[in-house]
Amino acid sequence: MRQVRLTLATACAAIVLGLSGCASDDGSRRGAGEFASDAALTAKVKTAIATDVGAGTAANINVNSYKGEVQLSGFVASAEQANQAVTAARSVDGVSHVRNDVRVR
Repeated sequence: MRQVRLTLATACAAIVLGLSGCASDDGSRRGAGEFASDAALTAKVKTAIATDVGAGTAANINVNSYKGEVQLSGFVASAEQANQAVTAARSVDGVSHVRNDVRVR
């Protein structure tokens, strides 16, 4: 009987330890505060592009933010517009890096 209890306790301990490894946080998840901060940064960058480059160009550029890193994508009419959009994005407080995936049509 004692052997069965020991085996059962060992099995339970192994299961608990195994499941705790599945619950570990690697830092890739965003909390509500980080998500809201990223959304606010995206809005600020989009506004800066609209102000500096023009509303028509801003409408053609997609902006995504994650922990201060901003990705621009979409299509513009000239390389100058693409460069202006990157410059506008870099000028926003909170932007640590801009990835330019904007293409000229």
